Amino acid sequence: MTHRGVLQKMPTERNSPIEYYLVLGNDVILMNQWLGQMLHIKHIGYQCMGCGGPQEIFRQGFCKKCFFEQPAAGAWVMHPELSQAHLGIEDRDLAYEQKVQLQPHIVYLAVSSHLKVGVTRKSQVPTRWIDQGADQALPILETPNRYLAGIAEVALKDHVSDKTNWRQMLVQKSAPLDLRAEKEQLVQFLPDEVLPYVLSDQQAESLDYPVVNYPQKVQSISLQKTPSWSGVLQGIKGQYLIFDHSGVFNVRAHEGYVVEISHQ
Repeated sequence: MTHRGVLQKMPTERNSPIEYYLVLGNDVILMNQWLGQMLHIKHIGYQCMGCGGPQEIFRQGFCKKCFFEQPAAGAWVMHPELSQAHLGIEDRDLAYEQKVQLQPHIVYLAVSSHLKVGVTRKSQVPTRWIDQGADQALPILETPNRYLAGIAEVALKDHVSDKTNWRQMLVQKSAPLDLRAEKEQLVQFLPDEVLPYVLSDQQAESLDYPVVNYPQKVQSISLQKTPSWSGVLQGIKGQYLIFDHSGVFNVRAHEGYVVEISHQ
């Protein structure tokens, strides 16, 4: 059976292992059931996640025009410290920015390839951790808006990474760390403005991914360079499909691509 539709980030359900779903058109596919099966992916077009047009995707699922106009692609998305909705200052669409920025945010520590710090909306826990392929995660602050979470993250970035080494994340399960001990080491570096929001008595969470075999090395699959791809699905971690022969496919990096997917 062939499924056709626009790729978008895979929804997940917290379970052991995590359950991944691929939404293509009217089809909702539990990807876990395809482990060990041959998948065929064919790129047949584009559909911008903003305007819905057939223009080539530029970044984050948007065509170039939408990327520079849509409020969901504002600089504050990647850099929370640039948020200004709490000041009533508009970037692209103040109503949208207030809706997203003026809600509880979590600053967290996670272990995927190594220890890192990150920010997400409280409503996106644990989805954000899963999307990053974190094996462990611990909330360390809960702030009332995105800006405060952002300045806390910036302060901690001088002492711990805010990036995930996706290659390392995909070749092995990370070694466990004592995240509560790491938190105690890092709290001293937080600005006074966010100290009232430090959480206490939080427990680290562990996440289990549906991976049959971790590859020894990884080779990124780009549908722009290779419009048709076939491989046996060996696992899913983060937003990556892991295939045999070291191929890995980042679903989120291909948002807005129209594809046909079949399995056997």
